[in-house]
Amino acid sequence: MRTCRIAPSILSADFARLGQEVSDVVEAGADWIHFDVMDNHYVPNLTVGPQVLKAIRPYTQAPIDVHLMIEPVDSLIPAFVKAGADLITFHCEASKHVDRSLQLIRDSGVKAGLVFNPATPLTYLDYELDRIDIILLMSVNPGFGGQSFIEPTLEKVAAVRARLDKYREETGRDIFLEVDGGIKPSNIARVAAAGADTFVAGSAIFGAGHKAGYADVMKQMRQAVVDLG
Repeated sequence: MRTCRIAPSILSADFARLGQEVSDVVEAGADWIHFDVMDNHYVPNLTVGPQVLKAIRPYTQAPIDVHLMIEPVDSLIPAFVKAGADLITFHCEASKHVDRSLQLIRDSGVKAGLVFNPATPLTYLDYELDRIDIILLMSVNPGFGGQSFIEPTLEKVAAVRARLDKYREETGRDIFLEVDGGIKPSNIARVAAAGADTFVAGSAIFGAGHKAGYADVMKQMRQAVVDLG
């Protein structure tokens, strides 16, 4: 059976009741919480920092997947580790030394990953697979929630999946393949068929408005992946 790990993005949650939203979406079936950090520098938006992560950490035992859309990254990694991150990913272009940034995360006992924008080449993977626990492919240009899925991302997902399958055969080590942007029940099957195993969804889930709605959307997503066989 295909893996379908769902990571709702709190970027689309109700920030006035964020702790409860985190609890509700996990109780509704979420596997991870996706925590988007934007700095109005690397991307043209400003969201949340380590103190917000620290505030929501008591509301769930589910892994919190911190996606850093900031530049530079190294100076803030320790703060997010201390606040309770389980996974930290950053954009290839945002670090002056990708290898060092990955190692900084992993040395802290947290899973580390690279994020690829739609136009970012995959050549970084030629050098870094041994230090990567997760690869995040953006299927929108980063900065805002609610955008439409960029279709050529499917080819990129398939290319990364082929590389990761070969790597697993050679090393026995699995690396998560996550896709973020415009994921919803109507397209998740195509993304899964291309090779993704972890799916970030914000407005598609939180747009349902309440816990029962969140559960229904995630159930639809899982069923779409199950139906692939």
